[in-house]
Amino acid sequence: MTEFFADFEPLDIDLGDVRLRGRIGGSGAPVLLLHGFPQTHCHWHALAPLLLQHHTVVVPDLPGYGDSIGGVPDDTHKAYSKRRMAAHMVRLMAHLGHDRFHLAGHDRGARVAYRLTLDHPEKVKKLVSFDTVPTLDIWEAMDWSAAIDAFHWPLLAQPYPVPETFIGADPTFFLDHLVERWIGSGGALHAAAHAEYARCIAQPSVIRAMCEDYRAGATIDVDHDRADRQAGLRITAPLLVIRGAGYQPEPLAPIWDRWADYVTEEPLPCGHFIAEERPEESADLMLQFFAR
Repeated sequence: MTEFFADFEPLDIDLGDVRLRGRIGGSGAPVLLLHGFPQTHCHWHALAPLLLQHHTVVVPDLPGYGDSIGGVPDDTHKAYSKRRMAAHMVRLMAHLGHDRFHLAGHDRGARVAYRLTLDHPEKVKKLVSFDTVPTLDIWEAMDWSAAIDAFHWPLLAQPYPVPETFIGADPTFFLDHLVERWIGSGGALHAAAHAEYARCIAQPSVIRAMCEDYRAGATIDVDHDRADRQAGLRITAPLLVIRGAGYQPEPLAPIWDRWADYVTEEPLPCGHFIAEERPEESADLMLQFFAR
């Protein structure tokens, strides 16, 4: 990835139970960027540099993804719960000297981001969610058609080692299939980024972490979301939802309105990989949002 993150320094922080690797650069108000599945911090390669002039930008691999080392899996799936991942990110930012920060997440990273905002509201200035709604809402709305379309949700949530065995048989095929399904019409990921995702998903430890992430998403994460909804807990930080209209044709703000006090939504003409397909537009929306 020598052509990416030229103005960034390597990030390698050992927090004891996890080790987080990625990139850090810039100066100014801190922004934490959290990538999604099946990717790494490289997802932000085109967007993150556009924030450097105004912000300190922290771009880690999620625990167990990329080159980060995740927690030890167990039957409760707590190690890969979004609550535990969010706590790791709070510790990471504190280690770097940032008590409050802007936060943006895509896909699985957006699930960590909204959980962090619910659990640690004092830490988050503003939240940006790319193409995501809360996990509980996904499961409650899932029918046979949605299950076919989002087949990886129930697949990766199956007990170990079922999905690990399927994915491990040909991880590059699995990655390529997902990218082809989710990217905008006629689009393509940067070849070097795609190669980085392929390198990482070929590692058995990464496959295991991804599956544990989804197992948590079908169990303990749902419990946490349901408990918060029943308690009336809400996101009080301003929330910007950036939606890939080619992947999510319907507005997401009506769902987020049930969870957050201040929601704005901006659709962009692309697929699911918004920060890679539309980095300039995404960065402009984020910079304007953070500056307000």
